[in-house]
Amino acid sequence: MGTDVVVIGAGVIGASIALELARAGRRVVVLERAPGAGQGSTSASSAVVRFNFSTTAGVATAWEAHFGWLDWAGHLGHDVGDLAVFRKSGLVMLDVDAAPRASWLPLFDEIGVPYEEWDATTLAERVPGIDVGRYWPPKRLDDEEFWADARRRLGGVYTPDAGYVSDPGLAAVNLAAAAAAHGAELRFRSTVTAVEKSGGHVTVVRLADGSRIPCGAVVNAAGPWSGALNRLAGVGSDFTVGVRPMRQEVAHVPVRGGYAGPAVADMDLGTYFRGEVGGDLLVGGTEPACDPVEWTEDPDTVDIHPTAAVFEAQVTRAARRLPDLEVPNRARGVVGVYDVADDWTPIYDRTDLGGFYVAIGTSGNQFKNAPVVGRLMAELIARVESGVDHDASPVRFRAPRTGLEIDLGAFSRKRPRNAASSGTVMG
Repeated sequence: MGTDVVVIGAGVIGASIALELARAGRRVVVLERAPGAGQGSTSASSAVVRFNFSTTAGVATAWEAHFGWLDWAGHLGHDVGDLAVFRKSGLVMLDVDAAPRASWLPLFDEIGVPYEEWDATTLAERVPGIDVGRYWPPKRLDDEEFWADARRRLGGVYTPDAGYVSDPGLAAVNLAAAAAAHGAELRFRSTVTAVEKSGGHVTVVRLADGSRIPCGAVVNAAGPWSGALNRLAGVGSDFTVGVRPMRQEVAHVPVRGGYAGPAVADMDLGTYFRGEVGGDLLVGGTEPACDPVEWTEDPDTVDIHPTAAVFEAQVTRAARRLPDLEVPNRARGVVGVYDVADDWTPIYDRTDLGGFYVAIGTSGNQFKNAPVVGRLMAELIARVESGVDHDASPVRFRAPRTGLEIDLGAFSRKRPRNAASSGTVMG
């Protein structure tokens, strides 16, 4: 028998898509250049599960997805051994001029996401030791204004159902194992060198070892290599939103006595942090305008070692918010390459090459949505392959747990750029 769908990429997104396609009875082959699932961008993810997005579809997708994390074993549907764990720590999004709460709280109301509005006094009570000063805009450490006293205070919006997944790489391994249990074939250390087509439709995927996989459809879930794969397939000329690989660092910081508070999204200082298993802190950046962005043309050339400068900037900003936090002298953390869309909103869509689909621009803020992305892509593929013109009449996906209807046109390759986006990983 031939292959129905080739999924390229076995990160958390690709593995989720493979699971849902296999669950729907498709003959699936997953190709991954790494030795195992989840070893690329996924393993460098902060794995924060939050609901703060700038579009209705984004909030609805995240809210639906969190129910999958809550019932991870049930979502997988098979006993696959040790499971990734969702830890419901809650998250507080601090007030910031670039994304005022009035601009996105109506989306929470529309979708039904529970939240609490905190003023500065409540924030100080609920997150012991936090500095509630407003420092906007973020500044470099060598800017003397970085150390200036705050003249105003800020509050935030708390979502009690948010949290993080303890081991993002394991989550991808779980999904890949479940896909295999449903009949998907996983091929690791497999690099795609060509996508063959005939009559405007994909026909064969060719690998570096010379092997050829005839297929009816291909899903590009290749993370930071997705743009290169699109070029290999000759697609992208009609995209209004592009993707680029970006080097990212996330710092791991020991905390004396441990950190047990909620995750904190702090665009006011240009950082975010969450607790880690064992009480340590994980700290990342939100691409503040004062920091250089590390774009790369070739993900394979990226230095995977944390740098002292980025580590110091991220952790010092976190220590400005948590004054008792000590900034270690030695950089420790993980480095990954993200696949970033121009407006930080993913592209889940067909392309102008028949049978060639994309789930790209996902890095940084779509890990949390993996349980839903597999299902919406499986439905999109089924509908388009049966003749639906998704460009003219976008597919609407009915989320199984919440009953929400999600307009997949919001993730179109041809959409207007999301003007409501913060222009950062927060989306």
